[in-house]
Amino acid sequence: MFTKILIANRGEIACRVAATARRMGIKTVAVYSEADASAKHVAVCDEAVLLGPAPAKESYLRGDKIIEVALATGAQAIHPGYGFLSENAEFADACAAAGLVFIGPPASAMRAMGSKSAAKSLMEKANVPLVPGYHGDEQDADFLHAQADRIGYPVLLKASAGGGGKGMRVIDNTADFKAALASCKREAISSFGDDKVLAEKYLQRPRHIEIQVFADTLGNCIYLFERDCSVQRRHQKVLEEAPAPNMPAERRAAMGEAAVAAAKAVGYVGAGTVEFIANQDGSFYFMEMNTRLQVEHPVTEMITGTDLVEWQIRVAFGEPLPRKQHELAIQGHAIEARIYAENPEKGFLPSIGTLRHMDTPAAVTFELGGGGAAGSAAPNLPAAVRIDSGVREGDAISPYYDPMIAKLIVWGADRKQALARMAQALAQYKIVGLATNIAFLKRLVEGDAFANADLDTGLIERNQDSLFPAAHAAPSAALALAAVSLIESEKDAAAAQSGANRADPWGQALGWRMNFPYARALSFADDYAATLPAKAYGVAVTYRATDWLFARDGGEPQVLSLMQQDGSDLSIKLGNTAVHGTVRRDGELLHVFTGGQHYPLHYNDPMAHAGESEAEGGRLTAPMPGKVVAVLAAKGQDVKKGEALVIMEAMKMEHTIAAPHDGLVEEILYNVGDQVADGAPLLAFKAAA
Repeated sequence: MFTKILIANRGEIACRVAATARRMGIKTVAVYSEADASAKHVAVCDEAVLLGPAPAKESYLRGDKIIEVALATGAQAIHPGYGFLSENAEFADACAAAGLVFIGPPASAMRAMGSKSAAKSLMEKANVPLVPGYHGDEQDADFLHAQADRIGYPVLLKASAGGGGKGMRVIDNTADFKAALASCKREAISSFGDDKVLAEKYLQRPRHIEIQVFADTLGNCIYLFERDCSVQRRHQKVLEEAPAPNMPAERRAAMGEAAVAAAKAVGYVGAGTVEFIANQDGSFYFMEMNTRLQVEHPVTEMITGTDLVEWQIRVAFGEPLPRKQHELAIQGHAIEARIYAENPEKGFLPSIGTLRHMDTPAAVTFELGGGGAAGSAAPNLPAAVRIDSGVREGDAISPYYDPMIAKLIVWGADRKQALARMAQALAQYKIVGLATNIAFLKRLVEGDAFANADLDTGLIERNQDSLFPAAHAAPSAALALAAVSLIESEKDAAAAQSGANRADPWGQALGWRMNFPYARALSFADDYAATLPAKAYGVAVTYRATDWLFARDGGEPQVLSLMQQDGSDLSIKLGNTAVHGTVRRDGELLHVFTGGQHYPLHYNDPMAHAGESEAEGGRLTAPMPGKVVAVLAAKGQDVKKGEALVIMEAMKMEHTIAAPHDGLVEEILYNVGDQVADGAPLLAFKAAA
């Protein structure tokens, strides 16, 4: 067995591979960029070597440098994880030329599956079902138009070399074909350097079902059942589960056998995924093959009791597959949710910043098994909750890489139990410092469509109203928790400052008054960065000997008392109702977590801004770290509300900074090409009188 491997990746997959290697007694070498110098994957490996600057093309995509590091550190093999160089045939060839084992499929298999059209031609010869369409080399516009008419509308055009939803167009009728084809080809050449397209019948309400396959160097190939990855946004997966709901045994076997046939057709070795598009009637068609380990592999591990990374390492070393097809069985149901630093209410805009507080669900370590001798028994029931993450509290989500925080995976004896555990685990996740998709995921999991397995790739679009509800006012329970947290923190601060003279009532923040009770007004508002339109809340708190009177927005007062406090965790009683929650303060924001919901409340501290000039001009700031790619206004220019002023590029997306009001641009603070920090003022702006 290998004694040392290099992990040519970062984040949660690098940590995931390192965990299995450690259990197998294999030493690991991490590589990192300057932006990842203090990253978790660097800490969990035995050695770590700097590759270069933060941009991936200067670090994690430097195959030549990675091979140099592997040879210099004595690594015998390289595990590429997923993304970056994992499906780069030239890198696999270079590893072999350097005498290193590439823990992945042969370069020939990558090349065979790298082109969608070539792969489909190959699958057609292997009798793997294909969506009706045209996958040939002829690219004349009139010819392709005729093929689309033959297939029947709606038709899907796809860039042959594409992925991630780029270079795709759905065409509903023949009149729209030529314009859509031209647009598709422009995007394909821009994104992939190749404008070749293929045309297929566009399926209505399809499901995305993929089969996990595994092959060794001895000619054995099996499938480890299926995953349903239908819940997507912008062609990117959001939730994955195994097994697929409502999957008859006969169809499961047919899809598994088709996937094995696809793998054998290209001489596959290692872990791979054959992706199918499936109709609601159960018919299915080959889409593509991912020649690597998938992000969602943990759900397969949890229902089969296997460690797919261990299988990868053993197969790469030349060992046979640890199990045969008849030795595999499905136990229970698993669901994976991808927790991202992003804002679903703002078009899933990535969120950059520091994880200043991160409370996670109580996760029992999932002991992966089944990687040993052939026929080894599956372990006992897996843990209910598993978290795969490459970040810790205090780490930063940078603009250079994918903004994934963690993969949350749950297991249940059946789908109903798995759904309940996922909803519970999401409610226990508490993150402060940046926007996340946790609340959106919870609505998705608890929504009727997903709960009832009414699945297709348009599920999110079909359920916009329930998944993106209008903002609701913060409940009194959240405001009461915020008020108690503030008052108690003031007591603690006053007690620390008063020192030995604790008997002095003037030195304690107890609200003590000689003749009348202290009635205090507190002002909160929704976090303007997270909720639009933001709402303001007025809270009146009257201090009493052992409790308070609480009223919101001029309403009837209720008795408020603190029952128990443990750090940020509070138990209070409001009227006759017991309320439990957590309050984390981040500057002027109080993040209140209660009832499975997150309420970021801005505290309008009257002392915090004392003395500030209200005559200062407004300053428009960067929504995240990035680069200025266009400045559309000039110093001294009068602009109208909504007029674009600056365009930034971050996380491979463009963000337009617009004028919030009619006004005057007083100063331009950055030029095109400048790098800008999160929150940096981009220009000085004075609103019109």
